[in-house]
Amino acid sequence: MTEFNQLAAGIVLLTVIGIAYGGTFLLTVVNGAVPANTLQRNYFRAGHAHAGVLVTLGLLVQVVIATPNVPSWAATLGSGVLWSAILIPAGFFLSVIGKDPEKPNAWKYSIWLGAAALTVGLAGAGVGLITASAS
Repeated sequence: MTEFNQLAAGIVLLTVIGIAYGGTFLLTVVNGAVPANTLQRNYFRAGHAHAGVLVTLGLLVQVVIATPNVPSWAATLGSGVLWSAILIPAGFFLSVIGKDPEKPNAWKYSIWLGAAALTVGLAGAGVGLITASAS
């Protein structure tokens, strides 16, 4: 694993602390201690779930692309999975901030940008691994 990948993995592991804190916030919302409408509750739930899953997937991708013969372009593209772990949850959380929003704001586009980063990251890492196995 390169120094950059080690640094990225270490930072990502530390973000899990934030995700855990987000879980406690989500519990206060679900239990009614923090006022939130149905849209906010649904988006907060989706944001938290995506954060946990995408961070885990992003770390897995970083580990598997750190194998010998994987082209550097695959590692670069594979980092898109970690970017998606930022962009998608941010879109879910930030698009419904405020008091009683009726619909998501422009931050919802971050969800789609994150989905694109996820797709490119997974495709790049997958093709890179296949390329490495063929060489």
